Amino acid sequence: MGNLFGRKKQSRVTEQDKAILQLKQQRDKLRQYQKRVAQQLERERALARQLLRDGRKERAKLLLRKKRYQEQLLDRTENQISSLEAMVQSIEFTQIEMKVMEGLQLGNDCLNKMHQVMSIEEVERILDETQEAVEYQRQIDELLAGSFTQEDEDAILEELSAITQEQIELPEVPSEPLPEKIPEKVPVKSRPRQADLVAAS
Repeated sequence: MGNLFGRKKQSRVTEQDKAILQLKQQRDKLRQYQKRVAQQLERERALARQLLRDGRKERAKLLLRKKRYQEQLLDRTENQISSLEAMVQSIEFTQIEMKVMEGLQLGNDCLNKMHQVMSIEEVERILDETQEAVEYQRQIDELLAGSFTQEDEDAILEELSAITQEQIELPEVPSEPLPEKIPEKVPVKSRPRQADLVAAS
């Protein structure tokens, strides 16, 4: 009923994820089979010993043949498990490679879009406009610097000289020796006591 009004949820599980899950389930089933066969082999080995003790050599020999066949099955099962694990690893690594390729494709697309926005012609146009603006400002500076008359230049130099003289003029040093003066004792004011300060506040 919920699907009647809502959109169907799109599953994030891919076909590769399903394949990996099936391969891992098959691997787990083979491992369970291995455990069962290994336990059965132990029981049959114990049974073969018992048969030998009881003097039933032919029956023990037949049981050991069966055990040997099951050991070969175990070896084949181990090979199948290794093949399944290799397949799982291959699929997982291929998924990683696909994500890397998708990332590279997105990056390439982004770079292409940026190159479309900033074409070489556009960059050259901006650089030319910048150079023109710099040249225009230089011309304005030259006009402003060249607009002063000789009279203005003389006034500027005169003001500069006056400022320089102000900084250099120092008071004259007396030529007569200075009289010696003994410093008088200045009475030190007594500092107010702590009690007076507390009372004042």
